[in-house]
Amino acid sequence: MNILVTLDRNYLPPLRVMLGSLFLNNPGETFSIYLVGDGLTEEDWAELERICAPHGRLCPVSVPEDLFAAAPVVRYYSRAMYYRLLAAQLLPAGVDRVLYLDPDILVINSLRPLYDTDLEGKLMAASIHRGLTDLSSRVNRLRLDTPEAEGYFNSGVLVMDLAAMRRRMDPAEIFAYARDHADTLILPDQDILNGLYGSELYPVEESLWNYDARRFDRYQLVSQGVMDMDWVMDHTAVLHFCGKRKPWHKTARGRFSALYKHYQRLLERLEII
Repeated sequence: MNILVTLDRNYLPPLRVMLGSLFLNNPGETFSIYLVGDGLTEEDWAELERICAPHGRLCPVSVPEDLFAAAPVVRYYSRAMYYRLLAAQLLPAGVDRVLYLDPDILVINSLRPLYDTDLEGKLMAASIHRGLTDLSSRVNRLRLDTPEAEGYFNSGVLVMDLAAMRRRMDPAEIFAYARDHADTLILPDQDILNGLYGSELYPVEESLWNYDARRFDRYQLVSQGVMDMDWVMDHTAVLHFCGKRKPWHKTARGRFSALYKHYQRLLERLEII
């Protein structure tokens, strides 16, 4: 499997846990980990190489300066917000499929079925985090002027058809959208993904592939009790710790925070991370 992660140095500790859980719960798989890391030191890269080596290879991704010559990088924008959107330009030409994962993720089951998803001609596969009334999707359709969109897709887990992205995604179009919508973008890269390419995204089930770890009660209510904790442990592959409160913080709360800390300590004891 080809895996893509983008981050700055502040997210190194959760990246280690994410990678360790990926390796532990996908036995028999070999990985190429493509990593765009802003601010990482030589020691950081060496440590990540040590973690990845038993399970495949670490592939540091360099970012060409000229690619961002026309990119707006003012106010709260940085060029890092574009990395996942420009994956087709950043990764080697011979790589045609990659699974993008945010570092604030815990992998608790196999990702192979997600990785092998038939995209049916779409650019990427992603999940929609729906509320009880799906109000957020309706608000975002109005905000981004995408009335025909199926919903508002979360960009934390993306199966990417890089060959199709190279043909159909233009960096200049992305930068122009960011510039023209600067006053309305809230989550810039996710908003751009939905605003420009929402119709080109293939929906995959969020409870399996991008489970919002804050929303256990909602999943259980919507499923009429089916998606209890045993169901999650048996079926969910990706627990995504969305929002500002992260499970690695000492003040962490939430139903899955203890599970995250357990994995962190287990992976350290097993010397996986």
